[in-house]
Amino acid sequence: MDLLKRLGDYLDRPLFPWKRLVIGFSVGQYVLQTYLSYRQYRVLCGKTRPKALEAEVDQKTFDKSQEYGRAKSRFGFISGLFSQVLDIAVLQYDLFPKIWGITGIWVARFAPAWCSGEITQSLVFGFAYSIFTTILGLPFDYYYHFVLEEKFGFNKQTLNLWLMDLLKGQALGIAFGVPIGSAFLAIIQKTGDQFFYYVYLFAFAVQVLMITIYPIVIVPLFNKLTPLPQGDLRAAVEKLAGGLQFPLTELQVIDGSKRSAHSNAYFTGLPGMKKKIVLFDTLLEKSEEKEVVAVLGHELGHWKMNHTSKQLGIAQVHLFAMFALFSAFVHNRSLYQSFGFHKEQPIIIGFMLFNEILAPTDSVLRLLMNIMSRNFEFQADAFGAKLGYSKELASSLIKLQIQNLSAMDADWMYSAYTYSHPILTERLRALGYKSEVKVSSDKPKDSEKEDGVAKASGTDLKS
Repeated sequence: MDLLKRLGDYLDRPLFPWKRLVIGFSVGQYVLQTYLSYRQYRVLCGKTRPKALEAEVDQKTFDKSQEYGRAKSRFGFISGLFSQVLDIAVLQYDLFPKIWGITGIWVARFAPAWCSGEITQSLVFGFAYSIFTTILGLPFDYYYHFVLEEKFGFNKQTLNLWLMDLLKGQALGIAFGVPIGSAFLAIIQKTGDQFFYYVYLFAFAVQVLMITIYPIVIVPLFNKLTPLPQGDLRAAVEKLAGGLQFPLTELQVIDGSKRSAHSNAYFTGLPGMKKKIVLFDTLLEKSEEKEVVAVLGHELGHWKMNHTSKQLGIAQVHLFAMFALFSAFVHNRSLYQSFGFHKEQPIIIGFMLFNEILAPTDSVLRLLMNIMSRNFEFQADAFGAKLGYSKELASSLIKLQIQNLSAMDADWMYSAYTYSHPILTERLRALGYKSEVKVSSDKPKDSEKEDGVAKASGTDLKS
């Protein structure tokens, strides 16, 4: 506590150039990410297939994958530039105090006396700013789904579904944001300089609550979940789970195809508690039974080796450290004044500016977490291979890569900073995969199988 107080006193200096520092951090992070994206774009302009995939991916599929990657990169360049210009404008021209002042007028005029004050104004400010940025981002979101993804055959949602998702998202933001935001601000107001202990405990409780209710309450608002029908696949999955003592209680299929042709599979549940496995219908449509089981073998490898628990533990350390460090900034008058708050020091504004200041450390943390995540992916792949699914897992990874038109190759620097998963060629090499015949992107008919491997050709499983 004494160290944090001394740090807070040291940083609270009238002439400290907070605005230049925060904008400089923002620009620096943008330049880094743009430079890395440019390096990857150059790779996506290549015409030669990686040698490790020459037998698995034909030139036409590779060219389409490269084209898709370039299209997403160009979109990222434009949307990223827009976001950066908007961020700089908000900070440079003191948009925060202007919106704060407007919301203060709204609260004074329309809110009853019993719910006026900083907490109510902060909630109104947060929702007003969220709606403002959402509206500005709508053209980009529309273009991404209905132009870019549509062009390559991935978008399956209608305009009505897109709008309904948007409205549901805003409604959920209000439903959860009001009580959580109110409690967060009230704790800081009432617990003094040691607020970060109590805020962390509250944040931990919120995480546990959200992990619990997400598959029960939130997912069904957007997707339909149905039990996986009885049959060979269900029996194989239950046998796999039982053999590993995985606490499986539900095995469900989600209608991911209503929005996208991309595939995935995941499990939910708190560490040490009962679990639910969810399979995308697109995965079942495009994969053979053994490939689906191999994918789940990989997923259960994450569980068996406590990868999720380890990542959750690291997240808790980071969260506590962040709240503790925030205590050195929450009363920093020079910080507030640099951004136009000369008479008030709203906690929500301080927290938003604090997160801008943390941008460089977040970049370093992202790099380290991605390194750890890629290592976990290799371990989960090896676990699946030890279960006897090496060939099927490799086949599934190749299919998923082709179906999703995921990048077949990556710049090493871009990959290290951006990817939480190893690229396909690295995973195949680690699995000891040897090409025998071309892998199909579609679920083959029985007459098209030969030695258990499909003869034809292509989604990047994010597991």
